[in-house]
Amino acid sequence: MTASWRARDASRGSAVGTRFTPTTRVVGSPLIAIARQLYCAAFSMPPTVHIPVMPAEVLEQLDPRPGKVFLDGTLGGGGHTRMLAERVAPNGRVVAVDRDPGAVERAAETLRGLPIAVACSSYAEAPEVLAEAAVGPLDGVLLDLGLSSDQLDDRQRGFSFHADGPLDLRFDPTEGKPAAQLIARLSAEHLADVIYRYGEERCSRRIARAIVARRTERPITTANDLADVIRRAVPRDYDARLDPATRTFQALRIAVNEELHQLEIALRRLPALLAPGGRLVIISFHSLEDRMVKEAFRADDRLKVLTSKPLRPTDEEVAANPRARSAKLRVAERVG
Repeated sequence: MTASWRARDASRGSAVGTRFTPTTRVVGSPLIAIARQLYCAAFSMPPTVHIPVMPAEVLEQLDPRPGKVFLDGTLGGGGHTRMLAERVAPNGRVVAVDRDPGAVERAAETLRGLPIAVACSSYAEAPEVLAEAAVGPLDGVLLDLGLSSDQLDDRQRGFSFHADGPLDLRFDPTEGKPAAQLIARLSAEHLADVIYRYGEERCSRRIARAIVARRTERPITTANDLADVIRRAVPRDYDARLDPATRTFQALRIAVNEELHQLEIALRRLPALLAPGGRLVIISFHSLEDRMVKEAFRADDRLKVLTSKPLRPTDEEVAANPRARSAKLRVAERVG
């Protein structure tokens, strides 16, 4: 999948072809909000809804300083991008990309005045983006493969199965087909394969059969509709620590956005963009991504692995940002 280049330089405020998608922003419980404010204050970040994951570890591994140049391949809520940009100013630069046009539009406003160039594109297309921006070689690349809070809290996107919104799951709502169309046309066998392969869901066949049975009665068009089907399909002894819909929604999101394919391409292309000594930092949130990153780092003779085991968020961070609890951070350095 190739995303078109739609850049916006936050330091100048000029734009080319950006597109805006409204979002609904929802703040969590009062205790989490207080913890969020304290945590953001520790890193001189505004207490916005989105908190960047593992900020201390990212700063330690990338070591942003004035004059350095970085790529943030997953702009999201802009937290990581802001941290890097503030530290490379005034003569450094951060290029940030995201497939979500809403994230690009918001960041161009919230990060205005910082040395940042923003593009609506996939990190798999980073070489083309950097060539267009006339930037490189890089001192570091960051990928945070998790969903942003803006995406999770937007009821119109379907990323959260706790909200009754359209079953979409696309990062870019203007490209590809929504998840509702995917589950409407796949056979039970093919659907079970998707759910098992991308969600590692042991009840994939039961869930797939239940989806096919329900859609013969009426279309499954909302996140709540699908979550209800899944919860009714799984056995009573299903893992009580996890909502039964979690793995299926993950699988459908990965399939709709071709996430693992995009990551595979990026892992081949990103090392060539680094200067000697430049670092590639990747934060993943499930075993499929983490396994791909670990194996790619080890197999690439251009890279030296700096994390034999992934770094994990601290208890303090998880208290302030519960969505960070499953994060794993791996680092490799360009040699030669």
